[in-house]
Amino acid sequence: MSLKFGTSGLRGLSVDLKGKASFVYSAAFATFLLRNRIASPGDRVLVGYDFRDSSPAIAANVKLALAAQGLQPVDCGHLPTPALAFYGIRTGAASMMITGSHIPADRNGIKFYLPDGEIDKNHEQGISAIAQELVDLELPVATDSAKETDGAANAVSLFMDRNKTLLPQSALSGMRVGVYQHSTVARDLLSEILSYYGAEVFDLGRSEVFVPVDTEAVSVQTIAALQQWAAELRLDAIVSTDGDGDRPLIADETGTPINGDICGLIAARFLGADAIVTPITSNSGIEALGSHVVRTKVGSPFVIAGMQEALKTHQGVVGFEANGGTLTGSSFPVASGLLEPLPTRDSFLPILAVLATAAATGRALSKLKLDLGLPFTAADRLVNFATERSAALMAWLRADDANLERFTAPLGQVSGFSELDGLRVTLSNGRIVHFRPSGNAPEMRCYVEAGSAEETAQVLDIGLGLLRDFDTARSVLNKGIGPA
Repeated sequence: MSLKFGTSGLRGLSVDLKGKASFVYSAAFATFLLRNRIASPGDRVLVGYDFRDSSPAIAANVKLALAAQGLQPVDCGHLPTPALAFYGIRTGAASMMITGSHIPADRNGIKFYLPDGEIDKNHEQGISAIAQELVDLELPVATDSAKETDGAANAVSLFMDRNKTLLPQSALSGMRVGVYQHSTVARDLLSEILSYYGAEVFDLGRSEVFVPVDTEAVSVQTIAALQQWAAELRLDAIVSTDGDGDRPLIADETGTPINGDICGLIAARFLGADAIVTPITSNSGIEALGSHVVRTKVGSPFVIAGMQEALKTHQGVVGFEANGGTLTGSSFPVASGLLEPLPTRDSFLPILAVLATAAATGRALSKLKLDLGLPFTAADRLVNFATERSAALMAWLRADDANLERFTAPLGQVSGFSELDGLRVTLSNGRIVHFRPSGNAPEMRCYVEAGSAEETAQVLDIGLGLLRDFDTARSVLNKGIGPA
């Protein structure tokens, strides 16, 4: 079976999740809640889902399993993951989101939340162990086990109220903002909140077919569309999210996407955070900007654990990933009150913070990153890169320093490396190249840094080429023949 826990939640092929597997893992989650006295029989568990074709069928299995274990499923319908999680935190309910986030439609997943937020890696192990106990459970005949019908309205209303506290109501007045709607569950709410703050909103590219938007590796086709819309409509920005609305996509006035870690950093500065928690894949220059910075492995559970540790010594803690998903570990004073903690990835906070910063300073979005003076970065991935192949690559590179040095020779001489998550290589010419197997899909990711946008693009192209030709390169190098 294809299922496994990745960087955020359980992931696998849609065909597997539509079957018994989603019932078994949901029953395991319910059992985990009850055994650990996190929930009592009859307690509510919130269920939301994205617009993938497979999501409603998986949600039906989830609700059946919860009811079979004595819990009350509450159907919250199509809504952003941060809205579901925030509703659960505010009402003291566990929750489950059926989504594959940014990965293709032939795959899907389930994200699990306790009443106080996202599960951690220890919880994942506990749920997986119980799933093995329950593997012989039979999938019952489907019935509508969700008796409450107001879950969606209540969750969305609460989430929008949260976002309406962030800025003065006219903060975005005069801005022309496109919303690339595609198939994200956040599309209508994004348009609504931007209009609320006074922006002139242009809805773009709505699709009834699921579109996988990866905010860390925006496709060439998507960038071309963004740039065309920006030019034709004279837009100040275009915003969007991934499929479940927890990762932002923000493009500047030219339609060029802004790196997600830059968006998260601007959000942290907007809130006045004194501690930042972010994975090792985020821009290496963040430490130079003054805040206390904690580096983690990739994945929201690791960022959350880092935020919990940072809260022992700091009051204002924000986390973000290279994909732009931004988490708050503490409360922050904002325009209309106090922004409560939301320790899961959120796309609305960084979108509003970036736009508000541009509006307040009178700076074009393209200038905001330049003002920070950070290194240039880029990232992309190779799809259909088998997990076994990724494992073989990483094992070979780690087996011998000579393998790593000769493999990366086209980029420069190795001066150091980190194995915190994947393999992040610093070169003597100042470049950084980071190879990392995806935790969510059979993909291999490459992150790079260099001295200019042009050099960064070149380094990324070479890095992806090294990965693509790994099997040939390994064969050649193992014979003692260096790269050309």
